Amino acid sequence: MIFMKQAINSAIRAQSHDDVPIGAVIVRDNKIIARGENQVQQKQNPTLHAEIVAINRACRKLGVKFLDNCDIYVTLEPCAMCATAISLARIRNIYYAATDEKGGGIAHNARIYDNDRHLWRPNVIHDTTYAKESAKMLRDFFVARRK
Repeated sequence: MIFMKQAINSAIRAQSHDDVPIGAVIVRDNKIIARGENQVQQKQNPTLHAEIVAINRACRKLGVKFLDNCDIYVTLEPCAMCATAISLARIRNIYYAATDEKGGGIAHNARIYDNDRHLWRPNVIHDTTYAKESAKMLRDFFVARRK
Protein backbone atom coordinates (compact mmCIF):
# COMPACT_ATOMS: atom_id res chain seq x y z
CA MET A 1 0.00 0.00 0.00
CA ILE A 2 2.81 2.42 0.76
CA PHE A 3 4.05 2.22 -2.84
CA MET A 4 0.70 3.18 -4.34
CA LYS A 5 0.54 6.13 -1.94
CA GLN A 6 3.91 7.23 -3.29
CA ALA A 7 2.52 6.94 -6.83
CA ILE A 8 -0.37 9.19 -5.72
CA ASN A 9 2.23 11.71 -4.50
CA SER A 10 3.84 11.61 -7.94
CA ALA A 11 0.41 12.24 -9.51
CA ILE A 12 0.04 15.32 -7.31
CA ARG A 13 3.43 16.50 -8.57
CA ALA A 14 2.22 16.07 -12.19
CA GLN A 15 -0.85 18.14 -11.46
CA SER A 16 1.32 20.90 -9.97
CA HIS A 17 2.75 21.54 -13.45
CA ASP A 18 -0.63 21.25 -15.20
CA ASP A 19 -0.20 17.67 -16.36
CA VAL A 20 -2.86 14.99 -15.98
CA PRO A 21 -2.39 13.69 -12.42
CA ILE A 22 -0.98 10.23 -12.99
CA GLY A 23 1.99 8.89 -11.08
CA ALA A 24 4.10 5.76 -11.02
CA VAL A 25 6.81 4.21 -8.89
CA ILE A 26 9.08 1.30 -9.66
CA VAL A 27 10.08 -0.97 -6.81
CA ARG A 28 12.79 -3.61 -6.47
CA ASP A 29 13.60 -5.52 -3.30
CA ASN A 30 10.89 -3.58 -1.47
CA LYS A 31 12.58 -0.22 -2.21
CA ILE A 32 11.51 2.53 -4.58
CA ILE A 33 14.15 2.86 -7.27
CA ALA A 34 12.35 5.37 -9.51
CA ARG A 35 9.35 7.67 -9.58
CA GLY A 36 7.55 9.13 -12.55
CA GLU A 37 4.79 11.62 -13.14
CA ASN A 38 3.12 12.73 -16.35
CA GLN A 39 5.27 15.33 -18.07
CA VAL A 40 3.38 15.62 -21.35
CA GLN A 41 2.42 19.29 -20.92
CA GLN A 42 5.53 20.30 -19.03
CA LYS A 43 7.93 18.96 -21.67
CA GLN A 44 5.53 19.13 -24.65
CA ASN A 45 6.08 15.46 -25.44
CA PRO A 46 3.09 13.09 -25.83
CA THR A 47 5.16 10.04 -24.85
CA LEU A 48 6.15 11.26 -21.39
CA HIS A 49 3.53 9.37 -19.43
CA ALA A 50 4.28 8.57 -15.79
CA GLU A 51 5.17 4.95 -16.55
CA ILE A 52 7.61 5.90 -19.33
CA VAL A 53 9.28 8.53 -17.13
CA ALA A 54 9.64 6.00 -14.29
CA ILE A 55 11.01 3.29 -16.60
CA ASN A 56 13.58 5.69 -18.06
CA ARG A 57 14.69 6.78 -14.61
CA ALA A 58 14.89 3.20 -13.29
CA CYS A 59 16.94 1.98 -16.27
CA ARG A 60 19.29 4.94 -15.96
CA LYS A 61 19.69 4.48 -12.19
CA LEU A 62 20.36 0.74 -12.44
CA GLY A 63 22.36 0.93 -15.66
CA VAL A 64 20.24 -1.77 -17.31
CA LYS A 65 17.75 -2.09 -20.16
CA PHE A 66 15.53 -4.68 -18.47
CA LEU A 67 13.85 -4.22 -15.12
CA ASP A 68 13.64 -7.87 -14.11
CA ASN A 69 12.44 -8.40 -10.54
CA CYS A 70 10.87 -4.93 -10.49
CA ASP A 71 7.26 -3.97 -9.93
CA ILE A 72 5.46 -0.83 -11.06
CA TYR A 73 2.67 0.91 -9.15
CA VAL A 74 0.53 3.25 -11.25
CA THR A 75 -2.41 5.41 -10.22
CA LEU A 76 -4.33 4.69 -13.45
CA GLU A 77 -4.59 1.64 -15.69
CA PRO A 78 -1.76 2.00 -18.22
CA CYS A 79 -2.59 2.90 -21.82
CA ALA A 80 -1.52 0.60 -24.66
CA MET A 81 1.76 2.52 -25.16
CA CYS A 82 2.69 2.24 -21.49
CA ALA A 83 1.55 -1.39 -21.20
CA THR A 84 3.82 -2.23 -24.14
CA ALA A 85 6.73 -0.30 -22.62
CA ILE A 86 6.22 -2.16 -19.32
CA SER A 87 6.35 -5.43 -21.24
CA LEU A 88 9.47 -4.39 -23.16
CA ALA A 89 11.14 -3.45 -19.86
CA ARG A 90 10.25 -6.92 -18.50
CA ILE A 91 8.69 -5.55 -15.34
CA ARG A 92 7.41 -8.40 -13.19
CA ASN A 93 4.17 -6.98 -11.74
CA ILE A 94 1.88 -4.05 -12.54
CA TYR A 95 -0.28 -2.71 -9.75
CA TYR A 96 -2.77 -0.08 -10.88
CA ALA A 97 -5.37 1.84 -8.90
CA ALA A 98 -8.14 3.39 -11.03
CA THR A 99 -9.43 1.76 -14.18
CA ASP A 100 -9.53 3.66 -17.46
CA GLU A 101 -12.47 2.61 -19.60
CA LYS A 102 -11.59 5.11 -22.35
CA GLY A 103 -7.82 4.86 -22.62
CA GLY A 104 -6.79 1.81 -20.64
CA GLY A 105 -4.68 -0.75 -22.42
CA ILE A 106 -4.84 -3.69 -20.03
CA ALA A 107 -8.40 -4.37 -18.85
CA HIS A 108 -10.06 -2.12 -21.44
CA ASN A 109 -9.74 -1.27 -25.14
CA ALA A 110 -6.45 -2.65 -26.52
CA ARG A 111 -6.18 -5.31 -23.79
CA ILE A 112 -2.52 -5.54 -24.72
CA TYR A 113 -1.67 -8.66 -22.71
CA ASP A 114 -4.53 -10.73 -24.11
CA ASN A 115 -2.41 -11.37 -27.21
CA ASP A 116 -0.45 -14.61 -26.89
CA ARG A 117 2.33 -13.16 -29.02
CA HIS A 118 3.37 -10.58 -26.49
CA LEU A 119 7.06 -11.04 -25.71
CA TRP A 120 6.76 -10.52 -21.96
CA ARG A 121 3.59 -10.62 -19.94
CA PRO A 122 3.75 -9.13 -16.44
CA ASN A 123 1.34 -10.10 -13.71
CA VAL A 124 -1.44 -7.52 -13.49
CA ILE A 125 -3.00 -6.60 -10.16
CA HIS A 126 -5.87 -4.13 -9.88
CA ASP A 127 -5.08 -2.60 -6.47
CA THR A 128 -8.26 -0.85 -5.41
CA THR A 129 -6.83 0.62 -2.18
CA TYR A 130 -6.35 4.07 -3.74
CA ALA A 131 -8.63 3.62 -6.76
CA LYS A 132 -11.30 6.04 -5.55
CA GLU A 133 -8.73 8.68 -4.56
CA SER A 134 -6.97 8.38 -7.90
CA ALA A 135 -10.22 8.51 -9.90
CA LYS A 136 -11.42 11.54 -7.94
CA MET A 137 -8.15 13.36 -8.52
CA LEU A 138 -8.52 12.76 -12.27
CA ARG A 139 -12.21 13.79 -12.34
CA ASP A 140 -11.49 16.97 -10.39
CA PHE A 141 -8.59 17.81 -12.70
CA PHE A 142 -10.71 17.53 -15.85
CA VAL A 143 -13.68 19.38 -14.30
CA ALA A 144 -11.36 22.27 -13.44
CA ARG A 145 -9.80 22.17 -16.89
CA ARG A 146 -13.19 22.45 -18.61
CA LYS A 147 -14.05 25.61 -16.67
